[in-house]
Amino acid sequence: MTAHSRLPPALNVIAFTSFAASLSGRALDPVMPHVADDLGISIAISASFAAVFAFTFAIVQPLVGAAADLFGKARLMIACLVLLGIANILGALATSFPMLFATRIIAGIGAGGVFPVALGLTSDLVAPDKRQVAIGRTLAGSMSGNLLGATASGLIGDFLGWRGVLAVLGALVVLASLAAVAGFRGAELAHPPKTSLSALKHGYRTIFTNPNAPICYSAVFIEGCCVLGLFPFVASFLFDIGETSLSIAGIVIAGFAVGGLFYTMTVSRFLPRLGVKGMMIAGATLVGVQLVAVAFGPGWKIQALNLLVMGWGFYMIHGCLQVFASELSVEARATAMSLHSFFFFMGQTVGPIAYGFGLAHAGKVPTLLTSAAIMVALGLVCATLLKPRTPADAAARPDVES
Repeated sequence: MTAHSRLPPALNVIAFTSFAASLSGRALDPVMPHVADDLGISIAISASFAAVFAFTFAIVQPLVGAAADLFGKARLMIACLVLLGIANILGALATSFPMLFATRIIAGIGAGGVFPVALGLTSDLVAPDKRQVAIGRTLAGSMSGNLLGATASGLIGDFLGWRGVLAVLGALVVLASLAAVAGFRGAELAHPPKTSLSALKHGYRTIFTNPNAPICYSAVFIEGCCVLGLFPFVASFLFDIGETSLSIAGIVIAGFAVGGLFYTMTVSRFLPRLGVKGMMIAGATLVGVQLVAVAFGPGWKIQALNLLVMGWGFYMIHGCLQVFASELSVEARATAMSLHSFFFFMGQTVGPIAYGFGLAHAGKVPTLLTSAAIMVALGLVCATLLKPRTPADAAARPDVES
């Protein structure tokens, strides 16, 4: 029997909810000109819809984790899905910039509450020895949504307009919330939620007294800077070599998500061969090599292949870091995973600024070579310093065995 066949059926529900929520992140990007025309605003102003969604998504992470540990992960995920679905549907009815802006804030809160809680639920359902494969399945749902979101929105927009995009995606998220209600019924979501702030404070202490915590959170911040911070500059790099098609830039960036999906399909085979340390070193090295390749400006087809391999390598190390983060605490696991997401998205916020500074003052090749060296060093440091450690609160709530 394979590892996949022994995973709990509820993981399929978690993957579907992650997929549905991730579709909404890029919902308005392909139809932004239509939104701007309809509401009488400029493209520059309409870009704030994407910015406020991403910022809200990041900033709610620590709050979402705390709420999940206080009130229960499954309950909070369903509530966030409903909130996201309603926000999308209300956005479809918006008649002014402030109304649509407000709905994107609410949508960011809802979407921000799904992914880290999904990781926490996955960790609750699956024992540590199978957790990386299980997290890979949850990641597959999220990455598929990220990959298909803009494409689906463009296709829906051609037939139903931008309002139709939000209405259809809103209905899909509401459907996902109903699937979660049905799918989680009877699942071994185990432990009763906490109900006291003192217990929550104890959870934070447990997390940050674990020696792995500063390494995990620093590492995902650096990942966000060095890898995701690159993406806003991909189109300009292609412009430099004479490739001015924005659709080509989209294909190149999509290569990263395809690489992530490739990781989810191969992790169960490579993990037993390489081990956790080997996965982190190999993944970081793959990322570093691809950054070096992109620095020298190959053709767009080669760059698409570079980003595919980069995505594969990135999730090799990122998946390991997620497993270590899931073991920082048992009682406050959702808080630990939400902090993980918070530091990752803050890295994505700082990354473009750092890349912009480097490109302006040092140039493309030195900047990308520096980023590559940092990633290779990160893999070696994580493989050396991160060690399996039993959470201090493990005796109070042992992991669920499946």
